[in-house]
Amino acid sequence: MAVPANATQTYAVTGIREDLEDVIYNISPTETPFFSQAAKMKATQTKHEWQTDQLAAAATNQQVEGDDASALAITATVRPNNYTQIMSKAITVSGTASAVNTAGRKDELAYQIAKRGQELKRDIEFALTQNFGASAGSASGARVLASTESWLSSNKTHVDSGTTVGFTGGICSAPVDGTQVTTLSESLLKAVMSDIWTSGGEPDFALVGPKAKQRISTFAGIATQYRENSGVKQATILAAAAVYVSDFGEIRIVPSRFCRDRTVQILQMEYWGVAYLRPFQQFEIAKTGDAEKREMLAELTLVSKNQAASGKIAGILVV
Repeated sequence: MAVPANATQTYAVTGIREDLEDVIYNISPTETPFFSQAAKMKATQTKHEWQTDQLAAAATNQQVEGDDASALAITATVRPNNYTQIMSKAITVSGTASAVNTAGRKDELAYQIAKRGQELKRDIEFALTQNFGASAGSASGARVLASTESWLSSNKTHVDSGTTVGFTGGICSAPVDGTQVTTLSESLLKAVMSDIWTSGGEPDFALVGPKAKQRISTFAGIATQYRENSGVKQATILAAAAVYVSDFGEIRIVPSRFCRDRTVQILQMEYWGVAYLRPFQQFEIAKTGDAEKREMLAELTLVSKNQAASGKIAGILVV
């Protein structure tokens, strides 16, 4: 059928109201598996320190009856440290932006504060689980905390010929990457698990990238899939985790969007913490014009209570 002459169609109508849903769809992930599981601690200085120690190796102990006792040499404790890192998000919303009728949120400033708060949490997870080395900073340079990858120096397998020196000379340095040539295998995972157990660790948590997670799912030792119920613990895993059953205990394989896919981090979480010099806070910035200003901030560092309880497989070829 033909359209009648002079029929009014929507294409010629200029007064049609917009059809905009009153919802904002955002799929950006907010899970922070390491940060959620790490113990929360307190720092009182920008250089946060702690101590580690270990027992002497077991050895033959046979004494002659009546002999005088000889004092053993005392080995001093090790005193690692890490630096607090300042992370912030600033928000400025004009008076007009606050006054207009917006869709998907009632208040533009409140919406931006909530959004930037989630971004700050993601930035923290990224800083904690990457391969950054520590830096004391300067008057013109930011302090940087050493991430998990940098600490894992005792039980490490570099399949890429890279190196990790860990904490030495009073600072934790970033690992050096090599060329990736080897794919992740179950034998590599078993070898590092054995090294960790021999050192005294009992790992329970493996942080992996998406490709490594898919690879591990094919291993014979994968037992089951599960999801922790919200509210069961103070800190819960927010993503489905596979359980790998090894000769030295079970570990949860947890995928992360913020760690490097080339490294599998096998962690005993009770030996990791986040120490706050300044906890999460929000404050007003001085008004200098027709706008509201806010800043969200946290200052914290990573505490590797004893890195020998954990380990890593570094430099795997991601395919």
